[in-house]
Amino acid sequence: MGLPGIKAVFFDLDNTLVDTAAAGRRAIEEVLPLACRPLQVIQALQAKHRYGEGEARLVCDKVQAKLLKECHDPAKMCITDLRISHWEEAIQETTGGEANRDLAAECYFLWKTTRLRHLTLAEETRDMLTELRKSLRLLLLTNGDKQTQREKIEACACQPYFDAIVVGGEQKEEKPAPSIFYYCCDLLGVQPEECVMIGDSLDTDIQGGLNAGLKATVWLNKAVTTPVDISPVPHYIISSVLELPEVLQKMEHKFNSKLGTDHTAGSNE
Repeated sequence: MGLPGIKAVFFDLDNTLVDTAAAGRRAIEEVLPLACRPLQVIQALQAKHRYGEGEARLVCDKVQAKLLKECHDPAKMCITDLRISHWEEAIQETTGGEANRDLAAECYFLWKTTRLRHLTLAEETRDMLTELRKSLRLLLLTNGDKQTQREKIEACACQPYFDAIVVGGEQKEEKPAPSIFYYCCDLLGVQPEECVMIGDSLDTDIQGGLNAGLKATVWLNKAVTTPVDISPVPHYIISSVLELPEVLQKMEHKFNSKLGTDHTAGSNE
């Protein structure tokens, strides 16, 4: 696939290349049965706090909600302590009584290990990346805590498919700051106007690509319907990362059509 004017594609990781949200939900479901067995995880609680399935599910739902609202400042607390606190708070909110840090830690590490096990780069996604890399430079650009993101990258074994990997938590600024996009361009030896960004977040991936002046932004929207009013406005919208090659072909066709029009206009002059 030769693409005039395009030299590189930047990919987001979470919920773009790998389904992190689904892996997290599956991990929660696998923690749940364990949280219902007093002789295992719950043995650390007092007998009066033994969970039924309803209580255990409520704890997991509370943790899931805390993860969705999570705001992590690595300067104040490491990600491990923060997420153990999520479990600790959820347990205490559900059962009352004293906090149980040991139980919370056990639940967290079980959840973390299980989630990493479920993070996979699908075969069809690997095939797509392999094909794209024959003619384009590919870069993985992900926000987040450096330890957490590096563990995910290792778990899904995506390193061989990229020319470079950039983790926001290792940089001075994360997406949507233009600086991290410029850093990525420098790594690959390309200009912003030669790059395309694809990701699932309007606020970070799309806004960041627009801020940096990339050639195009591609929003991965897995929802059944696309909102009428979205902001910022991406150049393209797809429902699966596997649709990206088709979008790139459209961009090539658009470029060639414009080139043809300009050539005709020049001839008439």
